[in-house]
Amino acid sequence: MTATFAWFGYELPKEDRFRLIKAAGFDGISLWWADDFGDGTYRDNPGLARGAGLTVENVHAPFERCNDIWGAAGEELLAHYLTIVSDCGEHEIPAVVIHLSSGKTPPPPNEAGLNRLQRLVCHAEGRGVRVAFENLRESPHLDFTLSRIPSAGFCFDSGHRNCWTPDEDLLTRYGERLFVLHLHDNDGSDDQHKIPFDGTVDWLDVMRKVAKSRYTGPVALEAKNTGYEDMSPEAFLALTYTRAKKLEGMRNDAVHRERRGGVSAEEADRPLSL
Repeated sequence: MTATFAWFGYELPKEDRFRLIKAAGFDGISLWWADDFGDGTYRDNPGLARGAGLTVENVHAPFERCNDIWGAAGEELLAHYLTIVSDCGEHEIPAVVIHLSSGKTPPPPNEAGLNRLQRLVCHAEGRGVRVAFENLRESPHLDFTLSRIPSAGFCFDSGHRNCWTPDEDLLTRYGERLFVLHLHDNDGSDDQHKIPFDGTVDWLDVMRKVAKSRYTGPVALEAKNTGYEDMSPEAFLALTYTRAKKLEGMRNDAVHRERRGGVSAEEADRPLSL
């Protein structure tokens, strides 16, 4: 299965956006859960996406104030996150992605913030929703939180890792807790959200490690059209879907290799001799 983020950089009516994503071949979608883009009816989006034939994989919480969770305004931010989780439960959305820090000098992780995040995860568990914390510029907040909240999950963002923490093997460290994928590419200099294989991400390594993890969800992309502005939305989505299927094939091949002790997928497909 494949999925992509609802916002991919073109100004389109959301009904057309969902229709085009499905027409390109994608099975699922991730949604932004706020009215930041002037979408005051964002709570209607799960129904619209499902009406287009898409599975709603997760929502992304707003992140502009995410540093507040560690400070004096943390209770206000927690209340907002609790509402998002409740929305997910009501709309039968299985996961929410949350950022733990923002910028180059975020406040340090601390017990007050951890307590708020524990309450959030507990609230989510009671509603059948999983919370996935995403890797960003800094890893201490992710390490601090996941080491203290065993039931919390991990959202792996390939672009963030490639440009900000390339020496950290996050998929090996947290593969057993991988809930969500954000797959996109860049040249290592910045978070560019390029289509996979248009940058320097080592996709063979990424997909081998995804295959070794407990993750069984779709190959989920988070590419946008910056640098592809001359392409129509249809052409952009067609290319994005082709690359998603290539990544899916790499993951499937890695799974075959694991099951057959390192042989190729073609060999793995052959019947075993009696």
